[in-house]
Amino acid sequence: SSRRARAGRVRAVATPTRAPRSPASTGSVKSPMTTTEKILARASERASLEPGENVWVDVDVLMTHDVCGPGTIGIFKQEFGEDAKVWDREKVVIIPDHYIFTSDERANRNVDILRDFCEEQKIKYFYDIKDLSDFRANPDYKGVCHIALAQEGHCRPGEVLLGTDSHTCNAGAFGQFATGIGNTDAGFVMGTGKALLKVPPTIRFVLDGEMPPYLLAKDLILQIIGEISVSGATYRSMEFVGSTIESLTMEERMTLCNMVIEAGGKNGVVPADETTFKYLEGKTSVEYEPVYSDAQARFYSDYRFDVSKLEPVVAKPHSPD
Repeated sequence: SSRRARAGRVRAVATPTRAPRSPASTGSVKSPMTTTEKILARASERASLEPGENVWVDVDVLMTHDVCGPGTIGIFKQEFGEDAKVWDREKVVIIPDHYIFTSDERANRNVDILRDFCEEQKIKYFYDIKDLSDFRANPDYKGVCHIALAQEGHCRPGEVLLGTDSHTCNAGAFGQFATGIGNTDAGFVMGTGKALLKVPPTIRFVLDGEMPPYLLAKDLILQIIGEISVSGATYRSMEFVGSTIESLTMEERMTLCNMVIEAGGKNGVVPADETTFKYLEGKTSVEYEPVYSDAQARFYSDYRFDVSKLEPVVAKPHSPD
């Protein structure tokens, strides 16, 4: 059940009740914006943005791991100098998680490069692993990077999080802009804290109805990808709203946003609510300010699903759609 949204006729989606807050921190709002547009507007100090605009944004968190970390570090040193310092040692998060349990010395060398760099730069958030014989012997080891970012409090509503991994879009579950970037971009962010981004148009997915006990969040995102195809959201934001979404746990919301890249999406986003705020309690001391799509925001298109009528699905090899 999909339909093209007509300009000026997009219905408002109710935002969660919360303590009073200023309407926006992007100056005087000249035109209605989606969540993604608002986040990028604030990060680029613009009053308003429209899809297709290219803007320099201030990055709140940069994540890299043992696959792309050495390349990113190499570009950083090549472009900024061997003795250069990262723009903010508390905003760079480095997580070995791909090559850690291998006996291949060259793969292990990737982790060694990360460790040396973190010691040199005094990186605050480096989740190291040294004892390869037993992962439980490593108190700093936090597992897969995307889950570690969430569980360690690096994902916050309204922020910009970039990472050298295509599934960085996972963090959009927290109501933030999160997307994957390449080593060259990451090397530049590492030195400046800024990135040049094109504002994506937003596709809105409205999911209502009670989740049957036999459905998982994975079924929801596979259903969506099956409908729009693996290129259906190419360089577009996918915003998930509706009563079903509001009932999901943070882990389930991450499952939705994690697979946005499998539809070609630039980022996925779920509006922050009490579930989000409760998850973040005790995980971060950094203040954050969530933003929400305006009632009259323009969406590229709308898709609506009655979740109570959906069935479990699997992706038939070789494609997620």
